[in-house]
Amino acid sequence: MSQEEVIANGSGFHINRGERRLEGKVALITGAVGGIGEVIARLFVHHGAKLILADISDEGGRKLSETLGQPGVATYVHCDVSNDQHMQAAVDLAVTMHGHLDIMYSNAGIIDRSCGNKAADYDMEEFDRIMSVNVRGTMAAIKHAARVMIPRKKGCIVCTASIAGITGALASYAYTASKHAVLGLVKNAAGELGKHGIRVNSVSPYGVATAMSVGTMKSLQNKLNMESFCDSMANLKGQTLKAEDVAEAGLFLASDEAKYVSGHNLVIDGGFTVVNHSWLMYR
Repeated sequence: MSQEEVIANGSGFHINRGERRLEGKVALITGAVGGIGEVIARLFVHHGAKLILADISDEGGRKLSETLGQPGVATYVHCDVSNDQHMQAAVDLAVTMHGHLDIMYSNAGIIDRSCGNKAADYDMEEFDRIMSVNVRGTMAAIKHAARVMIPRKKGCIVCTASIAGITGALASYAYTASKHAVLGLVKNAAGELGKHGIRVNSVSPYGVATAMSVGTMKSLQNKLNMESFCDSMANLKGQTLKAEDVAEAGLFLASDEAKYVSGHNLVIDGGFTVVNHSWLMYR
């Protein structure tokens, strides 16, 4: 058998048996059930972390915790991230069970029910719904992670943002605004919490085919169609962005390999946001 081995459970990850990059660490992942969050959870467990899986999908959360190993390796907790008390309870559970919290991975997020909303007829209740989860939820995660990390003078916070947070016209008003706000929260938190030894970073992916993203794009009703669409618009050809790629980036930021990385937004877009796509149409 080669030095690298394909991990079980169909995750598709390859890791060196001797490199468990999160050994002994405790991580709380919001939005952990399904999509990118579940892939992050599986990768973190494979690298030795003990997890608190925070989500509102109770049945899915319990099933996921059972598949990730022995009791205590991954524990599910019902958590609406826009509810400050829920977020507080999830963090307190991590400390009660494991004594501390090393990593807060604020991944929970939602998108508009329709990406076609125009400014003149925008549904403000929908706007508030998106901002409540994506922005308030991120702030609550940062707040309660800081609360338990500051006394230990160490810790790491990673937030899921998006390329919609660094450019416009790629998504709805609410989603675009929310992801710009997430990047602002990351910068502020990195600036304040650095003196306590706490790192704060974000990951901004290009389009990834998940159940949530496919369900919103009504013309793209399956994963392959979504991936084909994203590939057709991508700058980097010959590769397709997968949830595993986003998780690997998050793993780097959460690990000690990034011990001096803070305030950084790791963009995973194959160069999409560094080119003028209007100009490329004429080349």
